Amino acid sequence: MIAREWKATCPKKHEEGFIAYLYETGIKDSSAVEGFRGAQIFKRDKENEIEITLITYWQDLECIKAFSGEDIGVARLYPEDEKYQLKPDLHVLHYKVLENEWR
Repeated sequence: MIAREWKATCPKKHEEGFIAYLYETGIKDSSAVEGFRGAQIFKRDKENEIEITLITYWQDLECIKAFSGEDIGVARLYPEDEKYQLKPDLHVLHYKVLENEWR
């Protein structure tokens, strides 16, 4: 399994709107792709903004390509990101998942 990590920040005033938008774009689109295994969204408060980390889980790199395109290291952004004054990472990181246990 592969974990794909993407981060962005936005002003606190856009927190609820952006997280709802993230569900309607990134989560909805990725979960429709064969090989998608799940997702987690993390939030960290900063001084005047929030940092959002989205981690999606995939069967393999080929499944990620079906979602992101050939260059899997480039973040997939959406047209209305600017509405939330988003400062997105333009690149993503990938990790091979060695252990995954939930209780």
